[in-house]
Amino acid sequence: MLTEITGLPDYIFGVRATGEVTSNDLKDVLLPGLSRTADRFGEIRYLLVLETEVKNFTAGAWIQDAKAGLKNFTKWKKIAVVSQEKGVEWFTDVFTIATPGQSKGFKPEELEQAKAWLAAED
Repeated sequence: MLTEITGLPDYIFGVRATGEVTSNDLKDVLLPGLSRTADRFGEIRYLLVLETEVKNFTAGAWIQDAKAGLKNFTKWKKIAVVSQEKGVEWFTDVFTIATPGQSKGFKPEELEQAKAWLAAED
């Protein structure tokens, strides 16, 4: 399931992933949030907090995720992925290759650093 993270600056869109993540989660939460952020700010700063294993994303969710990346391809600025999984490094590497912006992985105890990194101008 994806839930939007509240309390972030308006120009940062964040979601928390728990349990199984389906294509409906991406259609109902992720895509509208990314579109709203891109439309309002002309760029996307995205925080993904993975409290589930990457394997819990269904095939449909991966397809929707790819669509989100392609639709907003030129607007990706920064992506921070917070996870305790070692595979998060691979996950963020894929985002770096697939999008023009920067991406970086963080451990759960580094959540505040992830937020600060997203907010910083480079």
